[in-house]
Amino acid sequence: MARSQPQLEAFLEMLSAERNAAANTLAAYRRDLADAAAFLGRLGLELVAADTASLRRYLAALAGTMSPRTQARRLSALRQFFRFLVEDGQRKDDPTAALDAPKLGRPLPKLLSEEEMLAVIAACRELESAEGVRLLAMVELLYATGLRVSELVRLPLAAALRDQPFMTVHGKGGKERLVPLNPPAKAALGAYLEIRSRYLAKAAPSPFLFPSRGKEGHLTRQRFGQLLKEIGIRAGIDPARISPHVLRHAFATHLLDHGADLRSLQKMLGHADIATTQIYTHVQEERLKSLVEAHHPLGGGKRGRAGGA
Repeated sequence: MARSQPQLEAFLEMLSAERNAAANTLAAYRRDLADAAAFLGRLGLELVAADTASLRRYLAALAGTMSPRTQARRLSALRQFFRFLVEDGQRKDDPTAALDAPKLGRPLPKLLSEEEMLAVIAACRELESAEGVRLLAMVELLYATGLRVSELVRLPLAAALRDQPFMTVHGKGGKERLVPLNPPAKAALGAYLEIRSRYLAKAAPSPFLFPSRGKEGHLTRQRFGQLLKEIGIRAGIDPARISPHVLRHAFATHLLDHGADLRSLQKMLGHADIATTQIYTHVQEERLKSLVEAHHPLGGGKRGRAGGA
């Protein structure tokens, strides 16, 4: 590392001066490059003199010890470092140019089962308070419509005053769409409207369906997220597994489970590209795969136990 230290310091200085990199970012680059330098040092090589083959050996060694995302970050640090050396005239070639990034895969959304959603709804009903009535309305709305949490907390009062099976929502980019309102959501919304005035500031009407006395004028997404985690605990669900976005995922996945088509789901979720909606088909595939492995006689679980008899 000794020969490489001046170049590393110059690289970090460039990141700080030209790209305004934060202290944490600089520390991460330093750690990642120091790790690569230590590995190469054991091969008798300096980082600044590394070739493609030695860097490929380094990345191969990482593959068995860390996630693909961390590997990709290490490779990104190396690429930027060697690009800097080339642009600074300290190297004529970039040994990272021929290296392939690890396949990250597409992270599947967190999900609650239908039984868990029913448990959350039941826990809201058990509160028997104005807070419980409001929370039940928000949970039922989110589960019935798949709204984004930002759309939910900013819903106008006017959206709930029409006795219709659909609600008009203004989503990303000001785009308008219709979302369904099932009977439980309409009932919960009706009960909430009767006590909504409790959340209004004195003599101050609000245009929001879920008003708040805070500076934003409506219940914040952060506060709703806190309330969801609290009700998740009451429902026996790990609070780390529940959030407004998880309820949106539950809406989408459970609809697909019951025969909804992707195009309709795309419209209800407000996705501009159907490729975004297709992630839920991967969720179904993973769930089916797990089900077969756990319960089918030819699956890994039972078959493995039988083979050991």
